[in-house]
Amino acid sequence: MKRRLPSLNALRAFEAAARLGRMSAAADELAVTHGAVSRQIRHLEEVLGVPLFAGSKARPTLTDAGRALLPGLTDGFDRMDAAVRACVDADGATLDVSCLSTFLMRWLIPRLHRFNAANPGIDVRLRAADQAVDIDRERFDVIITVDESPSAATPPATLTLFAEMLGPVAAPALLPAPSPDGAADLRPLPVLHTKTRRNAWAMWSAAANLPPPDPARISTEFEHYYYTLEAALAGLGVCVAPWHLVADDVRSGRLLAPCGFHASGYVYVAQWRRRNRKTERFCAWLAEEAAAIAAAPQAFPPPADLPNS
Repeated sequence: MKRRLPSLNALRAFEAAARLGRMSAAADELAVTHGAVSRQIRHLEEVLGVPLFAGSKARPTLTDAGRALLPGLTDGFDRMDAAVRACVDADGATLDVSCLSTFLMRWLIPRLHRFNAANPGIDVRLRAADQAVDIDRERFDVIITVDESPSAATPPATLTLFAEMLGPVAAPALLPAPSPDGAADLRPLPVLHTKTRRNAWAMWSAAANLPPPDPARISTEFEHYYYTLEAALAGLGVCVAPWHLVADDVRSGRLLAPCGFHASGYVYVAQWRRRNRKTERFCAWLAEEAAAIAAAPQAFPPPADLPNS
């Protein structure tokens, strides 16, 4: 039977605008102008003979006809996308990876040369993403993210890299000499904090069974974790950091971890969209690199208190 369908561009414009709720968001997704989206939707309404949107142009609402049309189009475009991707050579040369920005900067990039040397035919493309990523819709081969401890509900296409271990770190010049029992007194030190993870001190102090620092003593708050870690390296204060992000600095002596590290209850995981040669090699390499990180140092005798007085 011959199919009598409206313009595919018009259908795509409507589906994106209806799914995202805004014409501007649809324009961004489709890489066209706001006006182009509006024109395609008007054309579709003329072809169908029914209005699909009502309300203001800034934030339109779907009509009954629009609500009836949307699910079938979304499902259809998802199926077309899956079919096209299935036709692409699964062993193609490009591997698209999404990763948390601080993890990308401080853990993945410093180690990536080893994967490149062992796999010269695979071109790794990295994108930093600190928000939730839809691995299917955004077409990533692998995403690296943080999750709660694995459970029976963990998807099968998931590799657990390591458990997150948190502990205070500071530059050697900033730390006072330890007491005779080996404990370091953190009370005089300025405290560094991260806007994107305001609970870091609370998580560590709960795991270490010590009170959190007094908020009045937080000397500087940074927008991102990597700024906070750079501030600690520069001697601006003490911050709570995951072991895997500071392991290289602690081993080299650039940072000290006087109180050791404690489990936060979170794990770093890698998830893949489709198993093939390149994802298998990359995830196997991730597992090797994760296993190569020595266990976090055990806690020294705890300090008299956290910096709260």
